[in-house]
Amino acid sequence: MKITPDYTTIYSDDSIVVLNKRSGLLIAADRYDETAPRLDLEAEKEFGKLYAVHRIDKDTSGLVIYARTAEAHRALSMQFENREVEKIYHCLVYGRPLWQTQHVDQRLLVDGDARHRTVPNHRYGKDAVTDFTLFGACGPYSWIEARPRTGRTHQIRAHLKELGLSIVCDPLYSANQKPVRLSEIKRKWNGDVENERPLLSRLALHAYCLTVTHPVTGERVTFTAPYSKDMEATRKQLAGIFGVNPLA
Repeated sequence: MKITPDYTTIYSDDSIVVLNKRSGLLIAADRYDETAPRLDLEAEKEFGKLYAVHRIDKDTSGLVIYARTAEAHRALSMQFENREVEKIYHCLVYGRPLWQTQHVDQRLLVDGDARHRTVPNHRYGKDAVTDFTLFGACGPYSWIEARPRTGRTHQIRAHLKELGLSIVCDPLYSANQKPVRLSEIKRKWNGDVENERPLLSRLALHAYCLTVTHPVTGERVTFTAPYSKDMEATRKQLAGIFGVNPLA
């Protein structure tokens, strides 16, 4: 069986490293699972000491930026804290939204229930804002762009849940864990159902684009991360069948 690499390098210099990680990797130490595989430990074998400046969920694939110096760490951390970083995520959700865009401004409480989920809480929650855009529906699914303006844990997933939507194969926020199978979306499919491998069987959330100010040059720079193989295969199949392409 071919092993999927933990990451690919999008960009690196003496100050920063930008990686495209696979789903299932923590980007730094986690208090709930100290033994889980970590991106920073793997990447440090190649780049040396790395400083985490932001987080994305373990099950999310896509862009992660690390600082390589203490000075770059301070500069980037301040950008994230001051909401100067532009972030774009792509996700595949169950269902067909009736809206084209949605602006969600709802306070969220991190680790708000017994399953450590992020939940709406007007009184104790922190400000959380996400803008959503519908790319289009693909049969039982829809492609959505999410632009989080704040950086709360599980923010996109929690805000989508409040809109009545859940990301494909979300282990925390969806009761539907059914993977994407070609046999269920393609009318004329002649394969073996019993031996069919799913197109996608993990959280369908990808950190696609990140724009920051370079901590040394001061230049505004944008990085994008190609979809991982499973998400790209799903995109191609859905685009061919339904004509909706989130990368068009």
